[in-house]
Amino acid sequence: MIETKIRKVGNSAVMTLTTEMLTILDAKEGDTLFVVRGDDGSLKITPQDPAVAAALAAAEIVMDENRDLLQALA
Repeated sequence: MIETKIRKVGNSAVMTLTTEMLTILDAKEGDTLFVVRGDDGSLKITPQDPAVAAALAAAEIVMDENRDLLQALA
């Protein structure tokens, strides 16, 4: 387990990623990361995956095109 602190920067709360965390994520400054919420309320940080980003973009388009239908099914 790696511990980090949350601090205030302007109107935002910021979590600092240590060098060790960046190494584990295989990420560097300027990279995009995804934060995914688990069923148990936990958060998972993952590096950007172009395939996932493309799938999410496609899903957004489908949801926008079918918003009324999806709302009726909800």
